[in-house]
Amino acid sequence: MSEAIQGLKIAIVGDVHDQWDPVGDRQSLEIIGADLVLFVGDFGNEAVDLVQHIADLPLPKAAIFGNHDAWYTASDWGRKKAPYSHAEEDRVQAQIDILGETHVGYGCLNLPQFQLSVVGSRPFSWGGDKWRNKRFLGDRYGVSNFDESLALMMRQVDACDYDNIIFLGHNGPAGLGVEPEDMCGRDWNPLGGDHGDPDFEQMILATHEQGKNIMFTTFGHMHYSLRHRKDRLRTQTKLKDQILYVNAAQVPRIRQQNSGDRHHAFTVVTLQQHQPNKVELVWVNPAQQNQECQTLWQIS
Repeated sequence: MSEAIQGLKIAIVGDVHDQWDPVGDRQSLEIIGADLVLFVGDFGNEAVDLVQHIADLPLPKAAIFGNHDAWYTASDWGRKKAPYSHAEEDRVQAQIDILGETHVGYGCLNLPQFQLSVVGSRPFSWGGDKWRNKRFLGDRYGVSNFDESLALMMRQVDACDYDNIIFLGHNGPAGLGVEPEDMCGRDWNPLGGDHGDPDFEQMILATHEQGKNIMFTTFGHMHYSLRHRKDRLRTQTKLKDQILYVNAAQVPRIRQQNSGDRHHAFTVVTLQQHQPNKVELVWVNPAQQNQECQTLWQIS
């Protein structure tokens, strides 16, 4: 087994929301020593140019689109606010085309150099147990409910070349708690309740039952900073039924210091022989070529 497969450092980029510096972020990933980069979506409001910068990143990568990536297309109210004509442009499809196989929403990316597969959940998710944006998902993917969505995702799981799997979502799966501070808990009124994706949860359970090695599951959407309280952050990691869940939604992900230097946030998962042993929130200062690491989870 090669050294690269024995030890992997995976950098997860939380919700971007227009905060991506092609030079500074590339330098930051080099400082981290990332072998693979995962993007949980929400690059911007159909930010085609930014998605092109992501596609140009010269590192192995996988991405999924979030609700903001179809902000002016997925819903009737969004289409009314669109600053362009849908008859002349399809910016959602443009983003999909730019990322190509790197986009794993309802898809699978096999990475033979690491002997693993990245499988995506339902793309453009808003979260929760209500089936939203029916026309958009029906036209794009031919799915009209959670059961059809699950079936499409399981076809991707079955098509994986490897039994070592990373699940990548925009919103996280259901089943991770109902408190407002939980990984996918509602932190807006009415407070509390599970806002995770039920089809994502069922995919994970079905894959686990098949005996495949789910290395970890990562997602964003539910920001660390809570709306209803400021004395703590949202739960960022959880180990449940031997599966590690990682919420990477540090927003904003770039902070400018008084010195003018910019610090870039990444959630970094370290694997040894296809098993996670550490999760860190890493702030990188590419100008000074240094990093500050906060351990979020570590194998005991």
